[in-house]
Amino acid sequence: MKLKLIIVIVALLTLGTAAETPAQSSEAPTAKKIDAVFSRVTSSDAPGLAVLVRKNGSTVFERGYGVRELRTKAKIDAHTNFRLASFTKQFTAMAIMLLVHDGKLRYDETLPEIFPDFPAYGKTISIHNMLNHTSGLPDYEDLMDAAEKSKGTIWTAEKQIQDAEVLELLKKETNGKFAPGTSWSYSNSGYVVLGLIVAKVSGNTYGEFLQTRIFAPLKMNHTVAFQKGKNEAVNRAFGHSKEGDAFKETDQSATSATLGDGGIYSNLEDLTKWDDALRNHPLLSEKEFQPALTPVKLADGSKPHWPKEPNDDNLHPGKPVVYGFGWFLDPYQGRQRMWHTGTTMGFRTVIERFTDGDGLTVITLCNRTDLEPEKLALQVADIFVSTKN
Repeated sequence: MKLKLIIVIVALLTLGTAAETPAQSSEAPTAKKIDAVFSRVTSSDAPGLAVLVRKNGSTVFERGYGVRELRTKAKIDAHTNFRLASFTKQFTAMAIMLLVHDGKLRYDETLPEIFPDFPAYGKTISIHNMLNHTSGLPDYEDLMDAAEKSKGTIWTAEKQIQDAEVLELLKKETNGKFAPGTSWSYSNSGYVVLGLIVAKVSGNTYGEFLQTRIFAPLKMNHTVAFQKGKNEAVNRAFGHSKEGDAFKETDQSATSATLGDGGIYSNLEDLTKWDDALRNHPLLSEKEFQPALTPVKLADGSKPHWPKEPNDDNLHPGKPVVYGFGWFLDPYQGRQRMWHTGTTMGFRTVIERFTDGDGLTVITLCNRTDLEPEKLALQVADIFVSTKN
C-alpha cells in the first residue's frame, strides 16, 4: 500500500509540474525579448537603467541594468531612485487637480488672482493654459541667460535657481511669447509656477502637499520632491554623461532645484503603485481625472503644433502635438496612449501607458544621457503587438 501511495503522489506531482510548464514557457520568450532590448545598451559596471513592464495591472517584467553611480558600483534595482525630470509634470498636474477638487482652485483662475503683483500680461493666463502649455509664459532658462549676459554668472550647480526666483524673473517681463490660448509651446516655466501655486493655495510646501495627498495615500514611500540640503532621495542614482568612451558624473545643473517642472525622484517599486492609481482612480474619480486626458485645442478651435524652431524642449518641430494636463496623448501605431518623457542633467526617463487593449505600461528610467528611453520603451510595445499576430 505504501508503495502504491508513493507512486500516486509522484504521479500527481508530475502532473502539477506539467501543468505549470506551458505558462512558464509562454512567458519566458517575451521576457527574453524585453531583456534583449535593454541588455545590449549598457554593461554591468556602467551607468544604466531600470525597466518596468506591466499588463492590466500586473508586472510582467522588472529589471535593473548597470550601476547607480561609479564610486561604489552599487547596482540599479527596483528600489533605485531616479530624477524623473519632466515625468514630474503629471504629479504637478494631479496636485492642481486635487486642489480644484477641494474647491481651492479653478481651472479658469488667472495668475494675478493668485499672485496679485504679477504684471498685466498675466491677466489672461489661466491655470488651464499652464497645465496644457498654451500660456505663452517666457522660458525661464532664456531669462536666466539674459540676466547672466548683463550681470555675469548668477546661478551654478552649487547655487541653483529656486522656484521663487523663476517667478521673479517672469514678473520682470512685460509680455509673453504669444497671447494665451493662441499657440502651443512646451513650458517649464508654467509648471514651475504651478508648483508655486500648489504651495501658496494649499498652505504647505509643494513637496509636503504631494507627500500628504499623493505619495502617502498610494504608499509611494520612497518618492520625494528632492531639495538639496533639505531632504534625501534614498538609494539614489546619480546622473552621468558619456565623454568619449568614459562616463562623467553630471548629476546637477543650475536648474536642478526647480520642483514643479522636474524635481521628483522615484523608483520602479513606487511607480508600480502610481500606475495602479492611474488605472483605478483612488485619488480622483475617473470623471474628475478626464480633463488630464482631454487634448488641448487652441482658442480658434484648431489643433496645436510644436513650434517650428528647434530647441532642447522641442521634441518634434512643426509637427502636430496632442497634450492634456501633464500628459502627451499622441497615439502610437493606432493605439491610444498617455505618455511623458523626462530630460535633465544626467537623466533620461519615460512612461508609456497604452490605455486600450492589454493595458500595457512601460517605464524606463536612465541615469545616463546617451540612451533614448522613449525609443527603447516603444520597442517593448512592439514586442507585445507582435506577440498578438
